[in-house]
Amino acid sequence: MRYPKRAYTFSVDYFSTPESVDPYFVNPDGHEWKRAKWSKPVRRYWKISEKLMIKYSDLVVCDNKKIEEYIQKQYGRFTPKTVFIAYGTDTTPSFLTSENSKVREWFELHHLQEGNYYLVVGRFVPENNFETMIREFLNSTSKRQLVVITNVKKNKFYGSLLKKTNFDQDARINFVGTVYDQPLLRYIRENAYGYLHGHEVGGTNPSLLEALSTTPLNLLIDVGFNKSVAGNAALYWSKKSGSLASAINKAESLSSTNVDKYRDDARSIIAREYTWPIIVHKYERLFNKSYMSEDKPS
Repeated sequence: MRYPKRAYTFSVDYFSTPESVDPYFVNPDGHEWKRAKWSKPVRRYWKISEKLMIKYSDLVVCDNKKIEEYIQKQYGRFTPKTVFIAYGTDTTPSFLTSENSKVREWFELHHLQEGNYYLVVGRFVPENNFETMIREFLNSTSKRQLVVITNVKKNKFYGSLLKKTNFDQDARINFVGTVYDQPLLRYIRENAYGYLHGHEVGGTNPSLLEALSTTPLNLLIDVGFNKSVAGNAALYWSKKSGSLASAINKAESLSSTNVDKYRDDARSIIAREYTWPIIVHKYERLFNKSYMSEDKPS
């Protein structure tokens, strides 16, 4: 479960004023005001709301280093106190095997084979760059399939995407709906050839951490949020025409040794910085008065 997008107050003596007013901690998550699903008035509201919560908070907890940099630069006039504490992910491997009936039923239903597909998991919204990922995959030379796990509905966005890309004419594109069974979803992630990540508007995204901890090869949109997490443990692409298609073609040419190197590097990053025990420990230190200007949680 992700931390809620709202502020909480905590009784931490270090921050208490003489009037014993409890401090105000806030985690702003990502750039909600950039999401295309909101109308312009709503985006304006989110931007004002962000400004006010930074101005009046005692401490801003940022789940991505680029969010912390943005707050310090954008709202420096408020001299905000910030601390970086990331989001976490579960690293327990799936207990399912290829012989499991649940696994075989799902793979046979969607005509898939382990290791022979790229994967996308995320909300079906424009800012997750479904159009770019589908269009570029269509233009790649990959013979593998693109499996899209999302709560797709035949709405205006779906119709527009279909009209622009004609993805229904390419047998490689496979929308499979949602998968809420977590061991099955983890098995699907573990056995993808690669993962495409198009999230660009917010913080440390849970699906990115899940991908880095499970999928051997990750192809990420090149934005600061993603690069600050994955570093050199992924391939990167932009929204420029041909960029992702080239990255996919490069991924197809990698040796198994190179793929294993990307996988091992990604899992090392997760184990070092993004497991839940590490994140919980940092919050415990924060809530137990260990946050001071000269001793910030790292």
